[in-house]
Amino acid sequence: MVARIDHLVTSGTFSLDGGIWNVDNNVWIVGDDAECVIIDAAHDADAILTAVGDRMLMGVLSTHAHDDHIGALGAVLAARDAPTYLQPGDMMLWDRVYPDAPPTRPLEHGQRITVAGIDLEVLHTPGHSPGAVCFYAQELGTVFTGDTLFHGGPGATGRSFSDFPTIIESIRDRLLTLPPETVVLTGHGESTTIGAEAEHLAEWIARGH
Repeated sequence: MVARIDHLVTSGTFSLDGGIWNVDNNVWIVGDDAECVIIDAAHDADAILTAVGDRMLMGVLSTHAHDDHIGALGAVLAARDAPTYLQPGDMMLWDRVYPDAPPTRPLEHGQRITVAGIDLEVLHTPGHSPGAVCFYAQELGTVFTGDTLFHGGPGATGRSFSDFPTIIESIRDRLLTLPPETVVLTGHGESTTIGAEAEHLAEWIARGH
């Protein structure tokens, strides 16, 4: 069976630093007809579980632990037994949502998670949050960037635990080094490519995005 990427858009809220915003999130499911992983269990557990279907759920991978990206994770795990993966740098964010249920497995730079015969390579890309990661699927020519890199530039760095110079360093050193044709599947909004975004690095730095 051939690995594929299923895509959902779910809607809800994001809260941090006393503010609440309505957001639409991308949920990515990578696998084949037999097994899959979820990348970012956002907002709507029922829709996510429907997309997973009767496949074996090999894990729920979080690009970071802002509440809009992990809010549906508890309900997903209540229905399906699977390990949860998080980079330890985001534990202070995770604990705000799930103080009594720590993630079961850490994510570290260079780690590989195998599903449906392909590897998802973990790229630690701090900046949007300390534990932000991306998942590079070389066999699919795709990188899942969460809120680190969007169509049009870096993720937001104006809230707690974020830092603009750090996100620029992460993007420059760990994302823009990927093949330019690599498809960028983001945490919000439309997709792009590494090549399309690399052209604008100097502009982002100049304007402080």
